[in-house]
Amino acid sequence: MGETETGARAARPVLRVLGGEALTPPPAWMMRQAGRYLPEYRELRAKAGSFLDLCYTPDFAAEVTLQPIRRFGFEAAILFSDILVVPHALGQGVRFVEGEGPRLDPVAERGEIEALREPGDARIMAHLGPVFETVARVRAALPRETTLLGFCGAPWTVASYMIGGRGTPDLAPARGLAARDPALLDALLDRLVTVSVEYLARQIEAGADAVQIFESHAGALPAVPAGETGDALARFSFRPIARVVAGLRARVPGARVIVFPRGSGLDGHARALAETGADAVGVDWDVDLAAVRARLPASAVTQGNLSPETLIEGGAALDAAVDAILAATAGHPHVFNLGHGITPQTPIPHVERMLARLRG
Repeated sequence: MGETETGARAARPVLRVLGGEALTPPPAWMMRQAGRYLPEYRELRAKAGSFLDLCYTPDFAAEVTLQPIRRFGFEAAILFSDILVVPHALGQGVRFVEGEGPRLDPVAERGEIEALREPGDARIMAHLGPVFETVARVRAALPRETTLLGFCGAPWTVASYMIGGRGTPDLAPARGLAARDPALLDALLDRLVTVSVEYLARQIEAGADAVQIFESHAGALPAVPAGETGDALARFSFRPIARVVAGLRARVPGARVIVFPRGSGLDGHARALAETGADAVGVDWDVDLAAVRARLPASAVTQGNLSPETLIEGGAALDAAVDAILAATAGHPHVFNLGHGITPQTPIPHVERMLARLRG
């Protein structure tokens, strides 16, 4: 990295906040900001064919990543991909069914898990090569001041999809495996930790400035098996994430990491930074942001927690919600974001209103 790029990175507002600086107004981006609420996304999605083709074709994936930056001028772009490209690279069957979401060939038995590719198998990162090419293309096309975020799913969240074959309301298949064979679940989590470290490191090497780890299913963790110490959130979520963060920083010293422990409640959000070693915690929309901040050191970095439903509603309710987030985080390092992904029915003028209110 040359001196020019090093200077540009140092000036990027999102990176400044992740380094502990409080900015007014805070920089902003939105989870799922490249998505179905944008007509230009829907047009490209139709052209690409399948969702996985969209993810694995750098021309398409880079364009989708850049679309919301061109339209709204967000301070960060997030790589367009999906958390399930990792199990796909491990050799698991993955497909997306229109109107239903992802479907995987379940791996819930020892033989099925052991049949997955081992970490270090060159085919894994070769399979993910188009993702790294997308990162490089996006970084080259982004404004110098815009942060580029890479990401992966947390080991527990990815494992839950792998075991259940789909998203399930209570994650019963993954919870069942934890109850009957916790050592087997640990083996799958271990594999995902190792692969996630390599995956994130290569994203950063390709041009990502920081990464986010999505723990989308933190709120549905299984009970700790009898005889175990600690709690489910620590054992199945925060400890594996901490190993990913530590492994990534051993590979890329100083790597900046955001963790999003969706559904973990006030206690989980308050614990996340200390127990994972991440630089910032993304706060769910249904958690009181002021209460989270009260539980954290003044220098702790937060992100979120605007409700996607409030963004859909718009008007005075949206203005009030933006103001409340600004009040709760005044004087503290914060990245403005939603507390979950933007939904397809969100009116574009409401996004524009949100940003106008935020930026004053």
